[in-house]
Amino acid sequence: MENRETQRVPQVTFKTRENNAWKDVTTNDLFAGKTVVLFALPGAFTPTCSSTHLPRYNELAPVLKKHGVDTIACLSVNDSFVMNAWAADQDAENITFIPDGNGDFSEGMGMLVGKEDLGFGKRSWRYSMLVKDGVIEKMFIEPNKPGDPFEVSDADTMLEYVAPDSAKPKRVTIFTKPGCPHCARAKKNLKEHDLSYEEIELGSKGLSYSSLAAVTGRGTVPQVYIEGEHIGGADDLEAYFKG
Repeated sequence: MENRETQRVPQVTFKTRENNAWKDVTTNDLFAGKTVVLFALPGAFTPTCSSTHLPRYNELAPVLKKHGVDTIACLSVNDSFVMNAWAADQDAENITFIPDGNGDFSEGMGMLVGKEDLGFGKRSWRYSMLVKDGVIEKMFIEPNKPGDPFEVSDADTMLEYVAPDSAKPKRVTIFTKPGCPHCARAKKNLKEHDLSYEEIELGSKGLSYSSLAAVTGRGTVPQVYIEGEHIGGADDLEAYFKG
């Protein structure tokens, strides 16, 4: 895979869907006059992309933007319908999803690879890059190994390059259930302390009180974890913030 630092990004037009209508988005629309972090991956809804690569960029997006990044874009050789569905599934409000359906951009970057052994056809190799006004300043390209290596194109590596001394947001998880006033109070408290959180809601996607008990050892909600530390319920969270 060729490192293209100091070169301009390929000039292509992306076929996107917005409000149930086709909309052409050009390379200039995305990159001209902006500082952009773009990370490319093999496919929407695939395991590493959905569980790790995309969610962490979404988590760190506010920090990247605080340090001068205008847009964080995720690109994959998928059509716009697939990318829009994935965006809705991931609830990644900080990410711009780019459908490189024909692989034109990936090919122009020298990153279009054959995944025929998996039935994928042509897909993008996994990489990330920092682009300023259409010029590539830095690239992190995954090593040319069998399979789908994920070692250097992650969000933490990019943030370390953009702002090595920046403080990363704490990882927060909260178990909730619909209509729970204590859950609402805990979420409000987290927001007031500028903490983003992953919400795991009972009753959705097969999650039940059995799931809650298996993970937390508790039978009530909310249950809050900060950086892997079990904080407890809404009252416990208030006590945590009071020190």
